[in-house]
Amino acid sequence: MPSTSKIVKGPLAVEASRTSRPEIVATVAEVIADVRQNGDAAVRRWSQKFDEWSPESFQLSPDQVASVVSSVPETVLDDLRFVQRQVRGFAQAQRDSLNDFEVETLPGVYLGQRNIPIGAAGAYVPGGRYPLTASAHMTVLTAKVAGVGRVAATTPPDRGTPPPVSIAAMHLAGADEIYVMGGVQAVAALALGTETIAAVDMLAGPGNAYVAEAKRQLFGEVGIDLFAGPTEVLIVADETADPLVVATDLLSQAEHGPDSPAVLITTSQEVATRTIAYVEELLPGLSTGEIAGRAWQDRGEVIVVPGLDAAYELADAYASEHVQILTAEPREALHRMRNYGALFLGDKTCVAYGDKVIGTNHVLPTLGAARYTGGLWVGKYLKTVTYQEIQNATSSAELGEICGRASRIENFEGHARSGDVRSARYGSARPAWTDHAFGRA
Repeated sequence: MPSTSKIVKGPLAVEASRTSRPEIVATVAEVIADVRQNGDAAVRRWSQKFDEWSPESFQLSPDQVASVVSSVPETVLDDLRFVQRQVRGFAQAQRDSLNDFEVETLPGVYLGQRNIPIGAAGAYVPGGRYPLTASAHMTVLTAKVAGVGRVAATTPPDRGTPPPVSIAAMHLAGADEIYVMGGVQAVAALALGTETIAAVDMLAGPGNAYVAEAKRQLFGEVGIDLFAGPTEVLIVADETADPLVVATDLLSQAEHGPDSPAVLITTSQEVATRTIAYVEELLPGLSTGEIAGRAWQDRGEVIVVPGLDAAYELADAYASEHVQILTAEPREALHRMRNYGALFLGDKTCVAYGDKVIGTNHVLPTLGAARYTGGLWVGKYLKTVTYQEIQNATSSAELGEICGRASRIENFEGHARSGDVRSARYGSARPAWTDHAFGRA
């Protein structure tokens, strides 16, 4: 942080840990081990314990899905369809940008790249206090646009019943299988497979601390989208920013949970002071004010910096999940910043649009992971693989000689001989060891 910066409001809580609490690690490990050993019986036991939910089948039949969807008001279904058109359109543009190709690098030497969809994906759609129906669009629909043949989606029960809007969102997004089960047992069942649930190749979707830890422990046996932490927002503002807009947008993300960081970096002392005043004024009238208030108290920060150069530099150091730019020239951030999950430019745009309606994916890196990765996108569901073919004998012989020398530098004699065989078969090289192999005296 520049020495001339001023911390107007700092966080009261210590920085969020990037590792799970020991009790969460232990509980998750116990559930995963049980599901691995006992399959469906374990899923049912833990579902009953955590959710008081033990239906005859965790998977909804087509008739059950149709019945649940029919209970959702048509206006809600229309809104879901609208949002999914936005998500599908952007995801399809991403897919169209990924091309297979083949190049000839030497005479008769062909190298190629293919983008192959994974075979099966699991999509976790959170429920409980915040049933994130938008996560169905982001995980299920994006996977289907990528070409994934089987998408198994799951969401927790809502007070003993399937949550209608979440089920509708998963169905409209194209889920091939829909399960009503939540928590670690759901993630473990999809990752490991049971007697009635086939294992998937990748898990995607946000969840609570237990779901996040389950994905961490299962990573390697199955692919995952991201290691997720609490939702984050960071706003860069200059003197042109409206403090009411700034305060509203900070609280819109703070309501995700009491550990959600909400940070303002501004070049204006007035914007800083008035934003804090507006936050305090808005909190009592916000239905989620208790949660947002704790987040603001414990994780909220307001920092005044000497200029936009310092603002962008500091914002990059945070590497926040969501970064809003509320300045006179917001597009400057496209060229000045590099560490963010998603960038929201100008006061006509907001993070809530990205979360709910605009079409970009809202499964994004947190806890500084934006330094090295972006968020969930079509490419996460694709395996970018290569192939090689040499049709020209002279090129194979030339590469064989170089391979032999390069391998022996590293003391890999077996590798060297793979090259030698071809340099001898297709060229004039005669390594000593090949005399016997080729029947020469």
